[in-house]
Amino acid sequence: MRLLVLSALFGVLLDAGDALQIQCYQCEEMKHNDCSTPEFIVNCTVNVQDMCQKEVLVKPDGIHYRKSCASSGACLIASSGYQQFCTGKLNSVCISCCNTPLCNGPRRKRPAPSAAPSSPKTNGLELLLLSLLMLLPLT
Repeated sequence: MRLLVLSALFGVLLDAGDALQIQCYQCEEMKHNDCSTPEFIVNCTVNVQDMCQKEVLVKPDGIHYRKSCASSGACLIASSGYQQFCTGKLNSVCISCCNTPLCNGPRRKRPAPSAAPSSPKTNGLELLLLSLLMLLPLT
C-alpha cells in the first residue's frame, strides 16, 4: 500500500513540471507585522521548502509574528497541530501555510473578479497525497 501511495505521489510531483523556487517573508518575533518589507524576503530551498508559513502569537505586550519558508508536510502538520490554540485570545498561537510567492505577508485587497489574472494553482491532489503519506505506518 505504501509503495502504491509513493508511486502516485512521485507521479504527481513529476507532473508538476520543473522545480520552482518560492519566495517568502522571514522573521522572528516581530511586532505589528513589520517584517513584510523587501529586506525580509528570502528565497526558499528548491524542492524542499515549497510553502510559506506565518505564525501569529498573542502575547501580553501585543501581537507577534514569525514568518518563514517551510516544507508542505511540516507546515501542514504544524498548522493542524496548533488549531486548538488558535483562539485570538492571550497566549493564542495560529499557524497558516500558503504556496504562492510572498503569501505570508499582509493580506492584500482582492481585485475585482473580472480584473483577476488567471494563474496556475498548486495541485490540491499533491498536498492530499503528501498528507496521506505522513499518516501511513512505516512497514
